[in-house]
Amino acid sequence: QVQLVESGGGLVQAGGSLRLSCEASGVAFRRTNMGWYRQAPGTQRELAAQLTRGGSTIYADSVKGRFTISMDNAKNTIYLQMNTLKPEDTAVYYCNAQRTSYPHSAYWGQGTQVTVSS
Repeated sequence: QVQLVESGGGLVQAGGSLRLSCEASGVAFRRTNMGWYRQAPGTQRELAAQLTRGGSTIYADSVKGRFTISMDNAKNTIYLQMNTLKPEDTAVYYCNAQRTSYPHSAYWGQGTQVTVSS
């Protein structure tokens, strides 16, 4: 079965950097888009960055130029490099695997907290 295990969250000052990791198992990457979502208290979960099965990247406007999503195929691990962090980036970050073919299943990690202090 699919398992997504995130790591790398923590507390950082504004302007600092963090790298999140998502170790994925049981994922058919050729039929799956991988992404990072985030959810701040009192808000809906939103897409931060996505790496499509074709290798394209999609970023939320709020993180463009600061966040980079990438994958190490040998380690089955997806990364989110976050630079120039802002207090508004504070959220729980979730790794997501979305099947692009039927039944279009979505899988989630347990989440990792990122807190940016001002």
